[in-house]
Amino acid sequence: MPFSLISPPSPPPFFSPAVSSIPPNRFSIPKRFLRTIAKSSEDDGDKPAFNPFGFVTDNPSSRGAIQLPESPAEDGNVGQVLYRTEDKGKEYGSYIRSGKFKWFVRETGSPESRRGTIVFLHGAPTQSYSYRVVMSEMADYGFHCFAPDWIGFGFSDKPQAGYGFDYTEKEFHDVFDKLLDTLGITSPFYLVVQGFLVGSYGLTWALKNQSRISKLAIMNTPLAISSPLPGLFQQLRIPFLGEFTCQNAVMAERFIEAGSAYVLKLDKADVYRLPYLSSSGPGFALLEATKKANFKDTNSQVSAGFAAGSWDKPILVAWGIADKYLPQSEAEEFQKGNPNVIKLKLIEGAGHMPQEDWPEKVIEALNVFLR
Repeated sequence: MPFSLISPPSPPPFFSPAVSSIPPNRFSIPKRFLRTIAKSSEDDGDKPAFNPFGFVTDNPSSRGAIQLPESPAEDGNVGQVLYRTEDKGKEYGSYIRSGKFKWFVRETGSPESRRGTIVFLHGAPTQSYSYRVVMSEMADYGFHCFAPDWIGFGFSDKPQAGYGFDYTEKEFHDVFDKLLDTLGITSPFYLVVQGFLVGSYGLTWALKNQSRISKLAIMNTPLAISSPLPGLFQQLRIPFLGEFTCQNAVMAERFIEAGSAYVLKLDKADVYRLPYLSSSGPGFALLEATKKANFKDTNSQVSAGFAAGSWDKPILVAWGIADKYLPQSEAEEFQKGNPNVIKLKLIEGAGHMPQEDWPEKVIEALNVFLR
């Protein structure tokens, strides 16, 4: 991981703290109070000593905001953070070799599950960990569930660009095809997609493989040609700034927090941070994928491909209305483009990642839709 003895610049605006996977009535702290308390702490002169590597270990759930008393903020260098987190976040998961790459895939339920198979696909810059609660409960409802970390993300392989994988849309589609074959998923299955970049690639894969999809559920993914692009991806496309940004170990958790209204608890923030702390690979993988992405073309494919006359399989759009990246109007306009096929379910209290913010409501919506 590159470093400098010069104090790094303050995090850009999109890194502002904001999220918790726990609804307000579950011990989270509203953002307006966090700002007040944080300012009071500054006024008291209670500031940590200068740390040139603070951008790596500072967590907005602890220093940028106020950590809950039950789990106070923990200081520590990178090695200490890795030690306390190395075994976290791998619920229901195992490593699976598919073609040239090793995937980390979470699985719940069994092939004999009576209600069919669900594949959950995450977006950038996160990982399949976000689906852990949803897929556990959906297995209890009789589904066989898979949630892979895309190549370059989470705990899956992060090949260096130019050495067998270049992080293009086509390559993501190709390796996903091979993974489905490796997992033995041959019958039409239910697909659940959420998020930017690789989340959108899940949708463009579905457009090219409509016969393999039984039903499709979409959560807070760009659906319009004019979908706004978050500052993270804009910065990753700027020379030098992109290289610096991609090595910020708290990038993923801050992206999650900035897209919602809650603050991640430390144990969850640790998991989203872990891949970026472990090596420089995940950051450079995200950098390459972002540089290779044609966001407007992908959004255009999605907007036109699911419109009336082009797509006829049932779609559920389960939309967190507190999303700070994508407006509710985008989901509403998408539904109007194919009203006989698309059902819109607005999820109050959830932001950009409903499966993390309020999994119970996502489970309820999916269970009804997949009957």
